[in-house]
Amino acid sequence: MPAIGITGGISTGKTTFVNCLRELLPEAKFFDADAMARELTHHDQAVLAEIREKFGNDIFDANGQLNRSSLRAMVFQALEKRRELEQILHPPIRQHWSREAEKHRQSNDYFFADIPLLYETGGEKLCDRVVVVACSEEIQVERLMKRTGLDRDSATAIIAAQMSLTEKVKRADHVVWNNGPQGLLAAQAQFLGNLWTGKIR
Repeated sequence: MPAIGITGGISTGKTTFVNCLRELLPEAKFFDADAMARELTHHDQAVLAEIREKFGNDIFDANGQLNRSSLRAMVFQALEKRRELEQILHPPIRQHWSREAEKHRQSNDYFFADIPLLYETGGEKLCDRVVVVACSEEIQVERLMKRTGLDRDSATAIIAAQMSLTEKVKRADHVVWNNGPQGLLAAQAQFLGNLWTGKIR
């Protein structure tokens, strides 16, 4: 069965789209890069040691636990810091999900990999198909501001620092447009689910 990558930009609606697919294809297997990143920053001592070395002791509490809010604030404010964090987290994330993708190619289960930086890390080469979840820049900015409490300039800067959605859309096998209500997103998930399972030819 194919490995299908799902990506997009920050606050374009990838997670909501994936949740629609989970309902439609309950037998499918899913990999969530953000969840894996959280797991690594909670439990992987080698990753935590690298983060401490690069970002200092101030983002750890008295018990040695990583303060994720402090780290997030630091990387949101400085592009080079975000890249440093990505260089720590993405090799183990890629290793894990590429292994999962290969395993599921030998099974009868669909495998979906939700990877925000799929193209940036060359992960599309490990996918049979890629879905990009996209929306207009104005809606993306508004969603990011609402989700994070950032002001417009900061939200715009974060979006501008990513690979452009236009570029991702050009490279995608399927594009899901998420400017409207959630029902419209669910309808597009249903269409693609039917396409992949052969109900539409």
